[in-house]
Amino acid sequence: MNLWFVEDEEEEYVLTRIQKHYSLTAPGQATIRGEARCGYVILLMALYWCTECLPLAVTAMLPVVLFPMMGIMQAGQVSIEYLKDTNMLFIGGMLVAIAVEQWNLHKRIALRVLLLVGVRPALLMMGFMMVTSFLSMWISNTATTAMMLPIAHAVLLQLKATELRAERHDLRAEENRAFELETSAPKQEVTEQKQRDATQDDAMREVDSIPEPQQEPSRTLAEEQYEQLSKGMSLSVCYSASIGGTATLTGTTPNLILKGQVDKLFPGNNDVINFASWFGFAFPNMFLMLVLSWLWLQFMFLGFNLRQTFGCGAASERDREAYAVMKEEYRKLGRLKFAEGAVLTVFVLLVLLWFTREPGFIDGWATVLFNKKGPFVSDGTVAVFISLLFFIIPSRLPRCGSYGCDDTGKVVKAPATLLNWRVVHERMPWNIVLLLGGGYALATGSEVSGLSTWLGESLAPLEKIPAYGISLLLSLMVATFTECSSNVATTTLFLPILASMAITIKIHPLYVMLPCTIAASLAFMLPVATAPNAIAFSFGNLKVMDMVKAGFMLNIIGIVTINVGINTWGFAMFDMSTFPQWANISLP
Repeated sequence: MNLWFVEDEEEEYVLTRIQKHYSLTAPGQATIRGEARCGYVILLMALYWCTECLPLAVTAMLPVVLFPMMGIMQAGQVSIEYLKDTNMLFIGGMLVAIAVEQWNLHKRIALRVLLLVGVRPALLMMGFMMVTSFLSMWISNTATTAMMLPIAHAVLLQLKATELRAERHDLRAEENRAFELETSAPKQEVTEQKQRDATQDDAMREVDSIPEPQQEPSRTLAEEQYEQLSKGMSLSVCYSASIGGTATLTGTTPNLILKGQVDKLFPGNNDVINFASWFGFAFPNMFLMLVLSWLWLQFMFLGFNLRQTFGCGAASERDREAYAVMKEEYRKLGRLKFAEGAVLTVFVLLVLLWFTREPGFIDGWATVLFNKKGPFVSDGTVAVFISLLFFIIPSRLPRCGSYGCDDTGKVVKAPATLLNWRVVHERMPWNIVLLLGGGYALATGSEVSGLSTWLGESLAPLEKIPAYGISLLLSLMVATFTECSSNVATTTLFLPILASMAITIKIHPLYVMLPCTIAASLAFMLPVATAPNAIAFSFGNLKVMDMVKAGFMLNIIGIVTINVGINTWGFAMFDMSTFPQWANISLP
């Protein structure tokens, strides 16, 4: 770059600003600083992630190539970011989810709960949302939606058939009742007003001679009601899968990205984000969001009739037939097998160990046994340890020295374990491991290059806005951005910037990072926004505008509930009133 002669103070100021962003290596020459090079890589990856011109996982590996070539980080330093403790937590959680799916335990739980809830449309929708959100807390949102939607539509088809059959029965009953009334009418009135009655009788005969017009419209009405119920049920399943994934640390990938970024950017954070602390904040928020979403979908597709929805009384024929469909599906599963019981036991053990490892209000088992000299045991350690049991425990109990016979009649002495590597290899989403690693590499590159500091200083004017306003605006921005980009890419790009901003304006980092992480899962408006949305769109005879109208309100509900949570129980849980000592660092 050629330097020009400075004539006045204004030109001197311009020159100073230019020199601040360029490093002069020789007279008349300048090299682009590290933060600009890192910014270029981030913008390039953001473009590729948004357009998906390359697979997301392939784009996530670009830092391995670009950071060393641009002099930002050494190749070894970049590569080590791709297998952190959070990746181990993800792998362990997915192994548990694969075992649950392998033995159909999730389907048994779903049908059992639905049989308890009942088959009235509004209660049925509530039951499907409850089951879907619960399962989505532990297994992938996509797998949960793909399993629940066929069950929902089998029940809905039976409801439609019984509804049409009941309407035809009601029509025949009305016709018989009208015929009885007509034949029992008094005959003495005919003598007084013979002429007038004869005219009326003629008119009635003409009306009776016309084919019944109510039958076809009533069928149309039933079909319209079924179509509305089908749309509402499909949306309720896919939306509750996304909502349920926010409740646990392993429920969806953005949650793990937040934990990884907090541990990376703030090494001395005292394990502020762990399974128990996340659940304590996110589960009440998920429950509140789920209830409000059910009310909105109920109003939009079924209307409000509290007496019909929650009324008591004997079940009708159509209720009994729809109930029989679910009962038959449950009967096909047979008795609880040993493998299902073993998976359930291991799963419950994992959850208990996660909750009691570091509960916060008392010392957990990890603190007492292993972590006296430092945070040696983490949630990832627990997840991998428990998941190893699936490769050890047999899928059947021994009987008389053997495990019975196989299909060929040979005695089985060593049955298959609960999981084998072939199943894991086929079902494990290995691309998410690379996506997580790419996010951590970007965060480290931003620190090393000084880009995080520059971005934080650029966002310093936000200090004039109240903290709750900043959280609300950023949540809205992230929720809008995630409609056209994957939630993984959204959180990966935004969280390092938000951390730098929080340090600069001296607010608790989690006050903005936590709401924005959950907001990244609020992609409700477009079929292409998430895989559950796409699956529901193919199942429920939905139009794009149906999803836009329902999803827009759900986005608002989600943003409001998240910000209510972070300013109430979340404010107390994470002590948001003070800037934490572990965040009092200076980024490079």
